[in-house]
Amino acid sequence: MNVSEHSILLVEDDPNDIFLIERAFRRSNFNHPILVVKDGDEAIMYLEGQGCYAQRENYPLPALILLDLKLPRRSGLEVLEWLKQQPLLKRIPVVILTSSRENVDVDRAYDIGVNSYLIKPVAFNALQEMMQVFNSYWLNFNQYSSVYFT
Repeated sequence: MNVSEHSILLVEDDPNDIFLIERAFRRSNFNHPILVVKDGDEAIMYLEGQGCYAQRENYPLPALILLDLKLPRRSGLEVLEWLKQQPLLKRIPVVILTSSRENVDVDRAYDIGVNSYLIKPVAFNALQEMMQVFNSYWLNFNQYSSVYFT
C-alpha cells in the first residue's frame, strides 16, 4: 500500500481550529483525507480500531497524526505517551500542532518521542503556508516505516 493513499488523523477539539486547518490544507491542494477526532480517548479508540472505528477499510491507519496538546479527557501528551508504547503504532509519525510555546510542553513532547512540534500560527496565511510545507515534507519526501504494509 502506498503511503499517499493514507490519511492524516487530526486530533483537535476546537471547531474553529479544525475548520481553519482543513481550509488551509484545501487551499494548499492537499489531496489526502483528513480524519478528525475531538479528544484523546477518541484518538486512542481510532488507532486501536475499537468501537465505531473497527472497520479498517473505513478508518485506516493514518500516514501521520496531527495532535493538539490541550485536549479533553486525555491530553495530547498522554495520547503520545500511549502511542509510543504500542509496538507497531509507535512508528506512525506524530506532529504536535498547538498554541503552547511553553518549554516544558516542547521538552516533554520530544522526551516522549514526538517527530515534530509546531506552533499554530495566528494568521490564516501563515497557517496555509505551514500546511503547504507540512504536506510537501511529510507526505511527499518523508520515508515511512513498514507499519502500513503489515
